[in-house]
This record gives sequence, structure tokens and C-alpha cells, in this order.
Amino acid sequence: MEDPIYRDIILDHFKNPSNYGLLEDPDFKTTDYNPLCGDEISITGKVKNGKLASVKFESRGCAISKASASIMTEKFLKKNINKINLMKPEEYLQILEIELSPSRIKCALLGFSSLKKALNDFTSSS
Repeated sequence: MEDPIYRDIILDHFKNPSNYGLLEDPDFKTTDYNPLCGDEISITGKVKNGKLASVKFESRGCAISKASASIMTEKFLKKNINKINLMKPEEYLQILEIELSPSRIKCALLGFSSLKKALNDFTSSS
């Protein structure tokens, strides 16, 4: 049986996502999708002094994908981008503090993997 707290967290972030939208004049931007389910995400952000100064996203897809991206923007704001880049998917899933079935893990990781790719590209070009 699904935990009601899990459901509440997901539904809250799905209906009222944090940092939703796109930044004007971002330092980095990326768009990615999950071909298995059709979820899409676009992420924009600004970096200042090696930290994620601001980050926003827009997405189209399932509740898990959108909620995970919303939680990610809250948890990673003001964090060191090198630490984010070094984070493993398993560590990120622990940060989410929600239980996921194996079939939903790719949905939850879409925003995280997209952000890491964008930050790696940003770091490489700086």
C-alpha cells in the first residue's frame, strides 16, 4: 500500500511546483526527455561563485517527474555545483525522501540527470 505522506509530497509538488518557469538570460539551459514515458523537462540556471544561484524548470509529464524536479530545485539552490556534479543517482534518490517503485526511478531522475548534464557543460565551457 502506498504511503499517504509519499502521495501528499508528490501531489503538493506536482500541483504547486517550486521554481517553475524559465530564467531570462541564464548561464545554462538544457532540455531533455525520457523516451520510455514521454516526460520532458527544460532547466535554466545561474551560477555565482561556484554555487547554483538560481534554477527554474518547466516540464511536461508525470507527477513523479515534475515533483522530483521541484524538490531538486529546492534542495540544490545555493549548493556548490561541483558537489552536485559528483552526486550519484542513488544519493539523489535518498535526498528526495520518497519511496519509488523501480518503474518510476527514471521519472524521478530525469531532472537530476538533466541538471548534471547542464552543469557539466557549463563547467567545461567556463
